[in-house]
Amino acid sequence: MSENKEFVKDITKMDEDFAKWYTDIILKSELVDYAPVKGCMVMRPYGYALWENIQDVLDQKFKETGHKNCYFPLLIPESLLTKEKEHVEGFAPEVAWVTHGGEKELEERVCIRPTSETIICTMYAKWLNSYRDLPFLYNQWANVVRWEKTTRPFLRTSEFLWQEGHTIHETPEEAREETHRMHQIYADFMRDYLALPVIMGQKSEKEKFAGAEETYTVESMMHDGKALQAGTSHYFGNHFAKAFDIKFQNRKGEMEYPYQTSWGVSTRMIGGIIMTHGDDRGLKLPPKIAPIQVVIVPIAQQKAGVLDKVEELKTRLEKSFRVETDIREEVTPGYKFNHWELRGVPVRIEIGPRDIEANQCILFRRDTLEKETVSLDQLEEKLTALLEDIQNNMFKMAEDNTKARTFYAHDWDEYIKLFSEREGFAKIMWCGDMACEDKVKEANATTFRCIPFEQDRFQETCTICGKPAKHMVYAARQY
Repeated sequence: MSENKEFVKDITKMDEDFAKWYTDIILKSELVDYAPVKGCMVMRPYGYALWENIQDVLDQKFKETGHKNCYFPLLIPESLLTKEKEHVEGFAPEVAWVTHGGEKELEERVCIRPTSETIICTMYAKWLNSYRDLPFLYNQWANVVRWEKTTRPFLRTSEFLWQEGHTIHETPEEAREETHRMHQIYADFMRDYLALPVIMGQKSEKEKFAGAEETYTVESMMHDGKALQAGTSHYFGNHFAKAFDIKFQNRKGEMEYPYQTSWGVSTRMIGGIIMTHGDDRGLKLPPKIAPIQVVIVPIAQQKAGVLDKVEELKTRLEKSFRVETDIREEVTPGYKFNHWELRGVPVRIEIGPRDIEANQCILFRRDTLEKETVSLDQLEEKLTALLEDIQNNMFKMAEDNTKARTFYAHDWDEYIKLFSEREGFAKIMWCGDMACEDKVKEANATTFRCIPFEQDRFQETCTICGKPAKHMVYAARQY
């Protein structure tokens, strides 16, 4: 235990300073490091491996639903960005501009993409001719730049990695169906793979994506009670099609504008994993996306046969699991335990001379910190069941936190009092007036997170103004 205290002494306790805890964890677990450019991060191998696992699963799900990957340029001419008025106004404060190529000033400045609707629409206008060409179901994995004022690795950085799907359809019904399909894929992925309970709903007019007719979101509750917008899906109607003159010959032989969608998730999800599941020991990674699912740590590795057995186990297990061994000679087993706990590896196998003699090993699970002794003959079967149980338990723990931090606000005074005492999701009734939404933000920096699909109409009057209510909404402070 003394080794444990020594190793984690520099990690701030999450209940003392959650922001500092987060920074300590991401740096000490070697997920990221700070880049020389303010607001940018370097994803180290362990952090990038986590992103690759997320990417692999989502990419497969996109392809299963008929989407194809492509790539569009990083640089976008200013004339394209200004074609859609709402869109450019929404992103103007965050756009990074390139004004020179070498020493020569550019005739037209270009922006580093904050998102790719404009360049993609320009190409769609060239490619689309007939209804027979539709739908276009395209996605790209890329980086984008948004010049954020306040940054924090993964959660909000000037440059980040994401995927952005961009589709066009013959009818508004098909486009809306696509919007909801991708919204559901995101929600299922976050629940099933990231062990994140999410609330599905629609953004208010004030909070929707610039240029969209409708924006749908998945919102998740972090350990400290703040909300994270984990992914969004947008229905554009034909706003962009009209702005970029995207037309096709319909079934009657007439020229018509198609209907568009856009949807995306980013490395922000990794921040959500950290802040939902982590504890004072470090990361806790869901087994389905953990870069290392099982780490084998030898005990008394200098004894004859121990390292041979470790290598034998690794060869056996790596057929079914992502496995690592730690055979460093310069540090103690206790130090190794803490090292891998900090990195959130779901299961640790401990094995020494006595275990080998008894044909057994010790399994340690990161989520509950419990140990059990298991026969080596049953190891694969036991690990499969254990990893599934860890995945499910991590979801339940996060779900319990969300439920514990969700409360009702019946009137304005109660709303103000609740957020002066705690963080969490407030269920409130809303009349639909934007003035009430503005009042919420001005009062205590909370925002409407979404109008959930599952409505819980606990009263008929607006929490804010007392007028007849149209919707139940979730409100919270956000990352």
